[in-house]
Amino acid sequence: MFYEPHKKNHGLAKSPFNSLIIPRPIGWISSIDNQGVFNLAPYSFFNAVCYQPPTVMFSAGVGSGSDGMKDTLRNIEANGEFVCNLATWENREQMNKTSANVPADADEIELAGLTAIASKLISVPRIAEAPVHLECRYIKSVDIPTGEKAGKFVMVLGEVIGVHIRDELITADGLIDVAKMRPIGRLGYDDYTCVNGDSIFSMERPT
Repeated sequence: MFYEPHKKNHGLAKSPFNSLIIPRPIGWISSIDNQGVFNLAPYSFFNAVCYQPPTVMFSAGVGSGSDGMKDTLRNIEANGEFVCNLATWENREQMNKTSANVPADADEIELAGLTAIASKLISVPRIAEAPVHLECRYIKSVDIPTGEKAGKFVMVLGEVIGVHIRDELITADGLIDVAKMRPIGRLGYDDYTCVNGDSIFSMERPT
């Protein structure tokens, strides 16, 4: 089949786009507002951008606030900091709970039964139940023009200034044991995937 996304002429029950760019890592983003209320939400439009300096991105859609922003985006632009917490098989249910729409003054960390712990370099808390945390300093936001409403989606860039890794995930050879970590990724629709020992394979680059 062939279709043009802007014409929405795929003829399917749902747009297939989100089921084609897969699997997508999940940026489980914690932030804090000016009143000290913690916010936590998962974003599957998330990835690394480069490694020097180590930089990540995620994109957020419009929110229900009076300013049209998602709480996460508003907090980051106001305070300049955020944490990416790793979503894994073990914390998948709590991660999903934090995707619910709740009032801006609600603490999603508390609502999901999670534990907030202090970061080393920034004021935004980490999630104790996540085995990896990336402490990030906000770089900039980029409006994504949609043809209908510029800024309907906003890409956020952040520099990773601190990395926490649970010690048990580091092998004797000094590598990350991804199979033990069991990160999850977003597929299309309501589907997810999990990286485990059976799904990992290695290939060396040709010389």
